[in-house]
Formats: sequence, C-alpha cells, structure tokens
Amino acid sequence: MKLLLDIADDKADGFLKLVKQYSYIKAEHISTPDVDLLKEIKQIIKALRNAEKIKSGKIKGRPAEELLNEL
Repeated sequence: MKLLLDIADDKADGFLKLVKQYSYIKAEHISTPDVDLLKEIKQIIKALRNAEKIKSGKIKGRPAEELLNEL
C-alpha cells in the first residue's frame, strides 16, 4: 500500500525518524514538482471517472457553452 501524507515542514524530520524505525516501511521525500504532478493526475482521473458517469447517465453534464460563459 502506498500513502501520500502532507506533513508540516517543521514536523517532517521527526515523523520520518519515527517511520524509519519500522523495517517494513519505506519512506522517501517527494519534491514539490512531483507533488504538483500527482495532484494533476488525480484531477484528470476524477474528470475521466465523471465523464464515464455522464455517458452512462449516472450524473448530468452541462453544456460547453455554459462552461465557456463562466470563463
């Protein structure tokens, strides 16, 4: 299982020391650009799932014109 945790910078070192005490846990630092990329990927996956729900009629979509008018 993989988890992504958001920990305050001033608490991260202590948390990593605690976690590294367990041999079955591997912890590594993720750079800010990587975190941003992961967030974007999650948004894309959510959008794809919503598109599938719209196609199947589970949720209602809205016209593209309405979306463009918001911009």
